[in-house]
Amino acid sequence: MAAIDYEKEYDNRARVPEHPEIFARWHRDAEAYRRASPQAELGLKYGPSERQFVDIFPAKSAGAPLALFIHGGWWRSLHPREFSHGAAGPNAHGVTVAMAGYDLCPAVSIATITEQMRAVCLFLWRKHKQRIMVFGHSAGGHLAACMLATEWKTIDATAPDDLVPAAYAISGVFDLLPLTHVSQNADLKLDDVSARANSPLLWTVPAGRTLDCVVGGIESAEFLRQSRDMADTWGARGVATRYEEIPGANHFTVVDPLGDPESGMTKRVVELAKQVKVMPL
Repeated sequence: MAAIDYEKEYDNRARVPEHPEIFARWHRDAEAYRRASPQAELGLKYGPSERQFVDIFPAKSAGAPLALFIHGGWWRSLHPREFSHGAAGPNAHGVTVAMAGYDLCPAVSIATITEQMRAVCLFLWRKHKQRIMVFGHSAGGHLAACMLATEWKTIDATAPDDLVPAAYAISGVFDLLPLTHVSQNADLKLDDVSARANSPLLWTVPAGRTLDCVVGGIESAEFLRQSRDMADTWGARGVATRYEEIPGANHFTVVDPLGDPESGMTKRVVELAKQVKVMPL
């Protein structure tokens, strides 16, 4: 069997040469959605650095279900405000959407970013006093899974231990060991020990939680494997998992359905958020 070319498998920008046009479209659509959302709470600080903020796009009704979106970019690029329009679909169905920023590698480690996302979840808990459905793309899919596996009372005794009982991971990376073989690791600074420690695939996860692993149908074999293995592995550990391929979607267009209130992706995110909302505290 031929060795896996990890550099090729994980270089999404090379696999999608039109990515600059996709990023430009994201920027335009996100800016337009912020302009159309005067009720949004933008730039709420949850930590001291410039990127430690959260934007909240509230649903019209008070006490709406709450979902947190975490952006991707290999933990080393992009910005939450490139994805504001991803709140449009869930907002249309009465779900409040928060979008979080975080510091980037190599200035901080993936472990530090994970802790920052835990800080965001606790910030939202203190503000809204309700459980959170977390969804994310690429690196954000990894971070969404990390939030699902967190035992929250070990961090804050006032929070429910299942503060994040459901997650929706889009094109996530859950086994970080292959990333020790790619050029991006110059910024990620992973070795075998830290890659294992930061791989939620290997973590213990409390039973009874829910994880969807979704991936673009034309993504690389490694990205398909990552989501499939995660669903299979955590499913065997008592998590309610689902695996889905979005036909014709690449690593970047796979998130586009979040802007469409009628897409299957939006409807599933809304379903999970509403399930979380009705759970008794």
